[in-house]
Amino acid sequence: MLLTLTDLRKSYVTSEGPLRVLDGIDLALEAGQSLALTGESGSGKSTLLHLVAGLDTPDGGAIRLAGHEIAGLDDSGRAALRRGTVGLIFQQFNLIPSLDVAANLAFQARLAGRHDPDWTARLAAALGLQPFLRRYPEQLSGGQQQRVAIGRTLAARPQLVLADEPTGNLDEATADAVMALMLGLVGESGAALLMVTHSNRLADRLGSRVHLSAGRIA
Repeated sequence: MLLTLTDLRKSYVTSEGPLRVLDGIDLALEAGQSLALTGESGSGKSTLLHLVAGLDTPDGGAIRLAGHEIAGLDDSGRAALRRGTVGLIFQQFNLIPSLDVAANLAFQARLAGRHDPDWTARLAAALGLQPFLRRYPEQLSGGQQQRVAIGRTLAARPQLVLADEPTGNLDEATADAVMALMLGLVGESGAALLMVTHSNRLADRLGSRVHLSAGRIA
């Protein structure tokens, strides 16, 4: 099992007292599996993704990823896990404006020490980015920027891809096209995919789904 969550709990302090966001989540994800995480706003979806990515720490429970207990890692350990094991795709593209498309595609893989020019070139071709390799992010459409963000993540060959509303800024037709490309390339890379989405239509395209409600799996 690539990812195992056991009794995962997380609260935040508010002016009205502690707010329980995740309340005992148990979840497992195998290598190569794709899983959609659905639920209303405030149900804890993004919080769960941030905990798995090591961007936040849980109040209780365990997160075991690729043989590592994330809660037991320090900041540098969690950063190393993100560089080498986890790939992140967000609704905001987070491209580096001073780098052209080719350099943005290679950026994460270079950080991870596994830049493979042939694999990166295959990703660029599959994502329809070859004509734009010398352009900068501001010269691209939203759909093109999200394709670069997907390619940048997959170029590093992560074992787990975490995607938080990855097509939320795109129109429906572009979202469908980008989603099809992402699923095909994630499958080709052998990575597992955990994706947060509000869209039942997009969730249906993944291998399975779970629904969060009030911090619990409904």
